[in-house]
Amino acid sequence: MKATVSSVPTNDTSVTRLCLRLAHYAFPRWPGLLAVLTTMVLNIGLDLLKPWPMKMIVDHALHGRPLPARLVRAVEWLPGPASPENLIAWSVGATVVLFLLGWALGLARSYADIGFGRQMVYDLAEDIFARLQRLSLRYHSRKPVGDSIRRVTADCNCVATIVGALIPMVASVVSLVAMFTVIWQMDRTLTLLSLGVVPYMVWVLRRYTQPMVQRGHAQQEVEGQLYNVVEQTLSAMPVVQAFGREEHNERRFYASTRSALDAALSTTSVQLQFRILMALATAVGTAAILWVGGQQVLNGSLSIGSLLVFLSYLSSLYGPVESLLYTPGTVQGVAGSARRVMEILEMEPEVADRPGARPLPASRGHVSFEHVTFGYEPDRPVLHDVSLEALPGQVVALVGPTGAGKSTLVSLISRFFDPWHGRVTVDGHDLRDVQLKSLREQVALVLQEPFLFPLTIAENIAYGRPDASREAIEAAARAANAHAFIERLPQGYDTVVGERGATLSGGERQRLSIARALLKDAPILILDEPTSALDAETEGLLLEALERLMEGRTTLIIAHRLSTIRKADRIVVLEAGRVVDAGTHTELLAQDNLYARFHRMQLGAPVAVIEENNR
Repeated sequence: MKATVSSVPTNDTSVTRLCLRLAHYAFPRWPGLLAVLTTMVLNIGLDLLKPWPMKMIVDHALHGRPLPARLVRAVEWLPGPASPENLIAWSVGATVVLFLLGWALGLARSYADIGFGRQMVYDLAEDIFARLQRLSLRYHSRKPVGDSIRRVTADCNCVATIVGALIPMVASVVSLVAMFTVIWQMDRTLTLLSLGVVPYMVWVLRRYTQPMVQRGHAQQEVEGQLYNVVEQTLSAMPVVQAFGREEHNERRFYASTRSALDAALSTTSVQLQFRILMALATAVGTAAILWVGGQQVLNGSLSIGSLLVFLSYLSSLYGPVESLLYTPGTVQGVAGSARRVMEILEMEPEVADRPGARPLPASRGHVSFEHVTFGYEPDRPVLHDVSLEALPGQVVALVGPTGAGKSTLVSLISRFFDPWHGRVTVDGHDLRDVQLKSLREQVALVLQEPFLFPLTIAENIAYGRPDASREAIEAAARAANAHAFIERLPQGYDTVVGERGATLSGGERQRLSIARALLKDAPILILDEPTSALDAETEGLLLEALERLMEGRTTLIIAHRLSTIRKADRIVVLEAGRVVDAGTHTELLAQDNLYARFHRMQLGAPVAVIEENNR
């Protein structure tokens, strides 16, 4: 017997595929993409023009070389004669203009890059966040929260890095073609010589690509563990302080930071080796051009100005070459983050709407389990062939020892999971055939540990029905016996509760949870041990509120305290994932089976003594 599991991402995690997948985030932001490309093209044009004022000063102003015919016609448009002084002045002016244009374009490009990049990062983060919300509880129970937070907040930056590396590739190709065309016309020997180091650059790239990928991914994993330590500690602060584990957690955090530092240094080490070897190629190529070009200047076949222009273009030539060769390394450096992001994007929710699924009609609340078998791990079922039903308006209680499968059973009603075998129906509709949203709109939950958000009291009550009026919110709070304590709070219903409701008592949090369920007004109600952690007085207030909540609804209630279920229409006893008894409170006591044993235990007398006295 096999469990249904979430669809897993494809094994095709090649860098090319990652780039193509993430590059799609650039197209919806086409105005930003156009701005980036425009500034890049203009920068290429400026790079082509920058060396020429220096050539004019050196060759024509200082050494008196005659101007080419095309420059003569251009100079005629300038004020004054083409004297050496004027040539210097015009060249200096042109240099200043080119500098100012380059400065303005640099600002524009930085602004465009940042805006475009952050937009893509936030678009990707929104998709990851949305997908995480729809993945099954099984996934979230197995993945640390810190790991998921890192995927949303840090790993999503990979899209800006990858797209920010791919776009300059296009600009580098254009720049290379333009630069190569100019220097080829200037001196073919020097041009061919300048390209002699390219094969070496390619070899360095091939040599270091895989190590950079492996160490980059390892660094991401280690940093994810650091997030987990922080999240686990801060989310359990009362327990940490109560048991005096601060120093232990500090040691854990220190160990995690050391591991993260070691991983970062390891990644940086291989990246530095790569960059040094690439820089060596640039240095050797430049030295070769200086040597050969200097010889050509000495024999008169090349002017000093032309050599200076060539050297300027050489740095501009090696820049795009290095950019093209660095791009795979840059992409490989964030490939680990990209893979972590793609794991989420390509993971299909375990529970999702089938093609053609229809909305669940307004429910009467008839819930039925038909020969249901289910478990969380393959070949390890938690529920075995369970069949039971709750008629509209009935209160059905589920009791049994810890681990009997009670919470698992009710989780199938909200379709947090799908059964392996059998089916769960509401009003005769198989839950797998109806739209998930329409189903969950008709189910309300009150859990043993009520979860409150750091929002106002009113917003917490209206969480399942955010369009509710203040009058409806207050009416729900009154019905839940919560209005009195809310009115005593500093800002009443506008009081912001602490993280997870830490500023309220357990009974107050539970009453707000009941008010939230009342306001939702769903026909099916699930109560998962709502009073187990409360004192007798608070339990009395809650039982009164719960009676109002259950009125007119189909209710399935899990309880260890049998005082909360005496009036249930039907009590179902589970043991080891099977239904072993069912009946009313009186009927089950008369049968003197497992339920009767629980009842005697809660009366306060040792079971063995009571059984001995009953013989």
